[in-house]
Amino acid sequence: MEAIATAANVFLHIDTYLETILKQYGTLTYVLLFIVILCETGLVVTPFLPGDSLIFAAGTFAGRGMMNLSVLFLILSVAAIVGDSVNFAIGKRFGTAIERLHSRFIRQEYLDRTKQFYARHGGKTIVIARFMPIIRTFAPFVAGIGQMAYLRFVAYNIAGGLLWVVLFLGAGFFFGSVPFVEKHFSAVILGIIFVSILPGIVGWLRAKMRRKTNS
Repeated sequence: MEAIATAANVFLHIDTYLETILKQYGTLTYVLLFIVILCETGLVVTPFLPGDSLIFAAGTFAGRGMMNLSVLFLILSVAAIVGDSVNFAIGKRFGTAIERLHSRFIRQEYLDRTKQFYARHGGKTIVIARFMPIIRTFAPFVAGIGQMAYLRFVAYNIAGGLLWVVLFLGAGFFFGSVPFVEKHFSAVILGIIFVSILPGIVGWLRAKMRRKTNS
Protein backbone atom coordinates (compact mmCIF):
# COMPACT_ATOMS: atom_id res chain seq x y z
CA MET A 1 0.00 0.00 0.00
CA GLU A 2 2.85 2.37 0.86
CA ALA A 3 4.48 1.69 -2.51
CA ILE A 4 1.24 2.54 -4.30
CA ALA A 5 0.90 5.77 -2.34
CA THR A 6 4.49 6.71 -3.17
CA ALA A 7 3.97 5.99 -6.86
CA ALA A 8 0.77 8.06 -6.89
CA ASN A 9 2.55 10.95 -5.16
CA VAL A 10 5.35 10.91 -7.74
CA PHE A 11 2.87 10.76 -10.61
CA LEU A 12 0.74 13.63 -9.26
CA HIS A 13 3.83 15.77 -8.53
CA ILE A 14 5.93 14.73 -11.49
CA ASP A 15 7.14 18.30 -12.00
CA THR A 16 9.07 18.25 -8.71
CA TYR A 17 10.33 14.70 -9.22
CA LEU A 18 11.38 15.22 -12.82
CA GLU A 19 15.13 15.29 -12.18
CA THR A 20 15.02 11.99 -10.31
CA ILE A 21 12.88 10.43 -13.03
CA LEU A 22 15.31 11.65 -15.68
CA LYS A 23 18.29 10.08 -13.93
CA GLN A 24 16.52 6.75 -13.48
CA TYR A 25 14.63 6.36 -16.76
CA GLY A 26 16.43 8.56 -19.27
CA THR A 27 14.61 8.85 -22.60
CA LEU A 28 11.52 7.07 -21.24
CA THR A 29 10.85 10.33 -19.41
CA TYR A 30 9.65 11.81 -22.72
CA VAL A 31 6.98 9.10 -22.94
CA LEU A 32 5.87 9.79 -19.38
CA LEU A 33 5.61 13.52 -20.06
CA PHE A 34 3.53 12.83 -23.15
CA ILE A 35 1.14 10.63 -21.18
CA VAL A 36 0.73 13.14 -18.34
CA ILE A 37 -0.03 16.10 -20.64
CA LEU A 38 -2.32 13.94 -22.78
CA CYS A 39 -4.31 12.88 -19.72
CA GLU A 40 -4.33 16.35 -18.16
CA THR A 41 -5.83 17.90 -21.27
CA GLY A 42 -7.80 14.95 -22.62
CA LEU A 43 -9.65 13.42 -19.69
CA VAL A 44 -12.15 15.34 -17.56
CA VAL A 45 -11.37 13.03 -14.64
CA THR A 46 -7.69 14.09 -14.40
CA PRO A 47 -7.65 17.91 -14.22
CA PHE A 48 -5.41 17.71 -11.13
CA LEU A 49 -2.35 16.53 -13.06
CA PRO A 50 0.48 19.09 -13.51
CA GLY A 51 0.45 21.06 -16.76
CA ASP A 52 2.03 24.52 -16.70
CA SER A 53 4.53 23.63 -14.00
CA LEU A 54 5.49 20.37 -15.67
CA ILE A 55 6.22 22.03 -19.02
CA PHE A 56 8.22 24.76 -17.26
CA ALA A 57 10.21 22.11 -15.38
CA ALA A 58 10.89 20.21 -18.61
CA GLY A 59 12.11 23.44 -20.23
CA THR A 60 14.39 24.04 -17.24
CA PHE A 61 16.08 20.67 -17.67
CA ALA A 62 16.37 21.26 -21.39
CA GLY A 63 18.18 24.48 -20.56
CA ARG A 64 20.60 22.49 -18.43
CA GLY A 65 21.27 20.10 -21.31
CA MET A 66 19.47 17.18 -19.67
CA MET A 67 16.64 17.06 -22.23
CA ASN A 68 16.26 17.89 -25.91
CA LEU A 69 14.26 21.10 -26.43
CA SER A 70 13.06 20.21 -29.95
CA VAL A 71 11.85 16.77 -28.90
CA LEU A 72 10.07 18.28 -25.91
CA PHE A 73 8.34 20.86 -28.07
CA LEU A 74 7.17 18.16 -30.49
CA ILE A 75 5.85 15.63 -27.99
CA LEU A 76 4.28 18.17 -25.63
CA SER A 77 2.56 20.03 -28.47
CA VAL A 78 1.18 16.80 -29.91
CA ALA A 79 0.01 15.66 -26.47
CA ALA A 80 -1.72 19.00 -25.80
CA ILE A 81 -3.46 19.14 -29.18
CA VAL A 82 -4.49 15.48 -29.24
CA GLY A 83 -5.66 15.71 -25.63
CA ASP A 84 -8.03 18.59 -26.34
CA SER A 85 -9.27 16.81 -29.48
CA VAL A 86 -10.09 13.67 -27.49
CA ASN A 87 -11.85 15.74 -24.83
CA PHE A 88 -13.87 17.55 -27.50
CA ALA A 89 -14.86 14.24 -29.11
CA ILE A 90 -16.01 12.85 -25.76
CA GLY A 91 -18.09 15.96 -25.09
CA LYS A 92 -19.64 15.83 -28.54
CA ARG A 93 -20.32 12.10 -28.26
CA PHE A 94 -22.11 12.38 -24.94
CA GLY A 95 -23.64 15.80 -25.60
CA THR A 96 -26.68 14.21 -27.24
CA ALA A 97 -27.17 11.90 -24.28
CA ILE A 98 -26.94 14.86 -21.91
CA GLU A 99 -29.58 16.72 -23.90
CA ARG A 100 -31.90 13.74 -23.62
CA LEU A 101 -31.64 13.97 -19.85
CA HIS A 102 -32.42 17.68 -19.72
CA SER A 103 -35.98 17.14 -18.54
CA ARG A 104 -34.73 15.61 -15.27
CA PHE A 105 -31.25 16.98 -14.68
CA ILE A 106 -30.34 19.84 -17.03
CA ARG A 107 -32.49 22.66 -18.34
CA GLN A 108 -32.56 22.97 -22.12
CA GLU A 109 -32.08 26.71 -21.66
CA TYR A 110 -28.58 26.13 -20.26
CA LEU A 111 -27.63 23.84 -23.12
CA ASP A 112 -28.85 26.40 -25.64
CA ARG A 113 -26.83 29.13 -23.93
CA THR A 114 -23.75 26.93 -24.00
CA LYS A 115 -24.10 26.40 -27.74
CA GLN A 116 -24.64 30.11 -28.34
CA PHE A 117 -21.63 31.02 -26.19
CA TYR A 118 -19.28 28.70 -28.06
CA ALA A 119 -20.66 29.88 -31.39
CA ARG A 120 -19.64 33.44 -30.45
CA HIS A 121 -16.66 33.07 -28.13
CA GLY A 122 -15.59 29.43 -28.41
CA GLY A 123 -12.32 30.18 -30.23
CA LYS A 124 -10.80 32.55 -27.72
CA THR A 125 -12.15 30.44 -24.86
CA ILE A 126 -10.20 27.41 -26.10
CA VAL A 127 -7.02 29.48 -26.34
CA ILE A 128 -7.37 31.35 -23.03
CA ALA A 129 -8.39 28.20 -21.15
CA ARG A 130 -5.00 26.67 -22.01
CA PHE A 131 -3.45 28.90 -19.37
CA MET A 132 -5.96 28.06 -16.61
CA PRO A 133 -5.60 24.73 -14.81
CA ILE A 134 -8.78 22.66 -14.40
CA ILE A 135 -10.65 25.00 -16.76
CA ARG A 136 -8.16 23.88 -19.41
CA THR A 137 -9.39 20.31 -18.97
CA PHE A 138 -13.10 21.12 -19.11
CA ALA A 139 -13.13 23.75 -21.89
CA PRO A 140 -12.82 21.35 -24.88
CA PHE A 141 -15.29 18.95 -23.26
CA VAL A 142 -17.87 21.72 -22.90
CA ALA A 143 -17.08 22.89 -26.45
CA GLY A 144 -18.00 19.40 -27.66
CA ILE A 145 -21.24 19.44 -25.69
CA GLY A 146 -21.95 22.91 -27.09
CA GLN A 147 -21.53 21.54 -30.63
CA MET A 148 -18.80 24.03 -31.55
CA ALA A 149 -17.88 23.75 -35.25
CA TYR A 150 -15.14 21.12 -35.44
CA LEU A 151 -12.85 22.88 -37.94
CA ARG A 152 -13.05 26.07 -35.90
CA PHE A 153 -12.22 24.12 -32.76
CA VAL A 154 -9.24 22.43 -34.43
CA ALA A 155 -7.78 25.76 -35.57
CA TYR A 156 -7.94 27.32 -32.09
CA ASN A 157 -6.91 24.06 -30.45
CA ILE A 158 -3.69 23.95 -32.47
CA ALA A 159 -2.99 27.66 -31.94
CA GLY A 160 -3.65 27.47 -28.21
CA GLY A 161 -1.70 24.26 -27.74
CA LEU A 162 1.38 25.54 -29.54
CA LEU A 163 1.28 28.89 -27.72
CA TRP A 164 0.92 27.19 -24.34
CA VAL A 165 3.86 24.84 -24.89
CA VAL A 166 6.09 27.52 -26.44
CA LEU A 167 5.58 30.01 -23.61
CA PHE A 168 6.06 27.65 -20.67
CA LEU A 169 8.76 25.56 -22.31
CA GLY A 170 10.60 28.72 -23.37
CA ALA A 171 10.22 30.27 -19.91
CA GLY A 172 11.74 27.18 -18.33
CA PHE A 173 14.53 26.98 -20.90
CA PHE A 174 15.62 30.62 -20.59
CA PHE A 175 14.87 31.35 -16.93
CA GLY A 176 15.04 27.94 -15.25
CA SER A 177 18.82 28.12 -14.93
CA VAL A 178 18.82 31.56 -13.31
CA PRO A 179 20.53 31.11 -9.91
CA PHE A 180 17.50 32.31 -7.95
CA VAL A 181 15.19 29.92 -9.79
CA GLU A 182 17.60 27.01 -9.33
CA LYS A 183 17.90 27.72 -5.61
CA HIS A 184 14.16 28.12 -5.07
CA PHE A 185 12.88 25.77 -7.75
CA SER A 186 10.07 24.26 -5.66
CA ALA A 187 8.87 27.73 -4.66
CA VAL A 188 8.92 28.86 -8.30
CA ILE A 189 6.86 25.81 -9.33
CA LEU A 190 4.30 26.60 -6.62
CA GLY A 191 4.27 30.21 -7.79
CA ILE A 192 3.53 29.15 -11.35
CA ILE A 193 0.67 26.99 -10.13
CA PHE A 194 -0.73 29.86 -8.05
CA VAL A 195 -0.49 32.38 -10.89
CA SER A 196 -2.13 29.87 -13.23
CA ILE A 197 -5.17 29.35 -11.01
CA LEU A 198 -5.44 33.02 -9.97
CA PRO A 199 -7.65 34.10 -12.95
CA GLY A 200 -10.08 31.31 -12.12
CA ILE A 201 -10.22 32.38 -8.46
CA VAL A 202 -10.75 36.02 -9.42
CA GLY A 203 -13.50 35.06 -11.86
CA TRP A 204 -15.23 32.95 -9.21
CA LEU A 205 -15.07 35.78 -6.65
CA ARG A 206 -16.45 38.29 -9.16
CA ALA A 207 -19.31 35.97 -10.07
CA LYS A 208 -20.08 35.44 -6.38
CA MET A 209 -20.09 39.20 -5.74
CA ARG A 210 -22.39 39.80 -8.72
CA ARG A 211 -24.84 37.19 -7.41
CA LYS A 212 -24.87 38.88 -4.01
CA THR A 213 -25.42 42.29 -5.64
CA ASN A 214 -28.31 41.02 -7.77
CA SER A 215 -29.98 39.14 -4.93
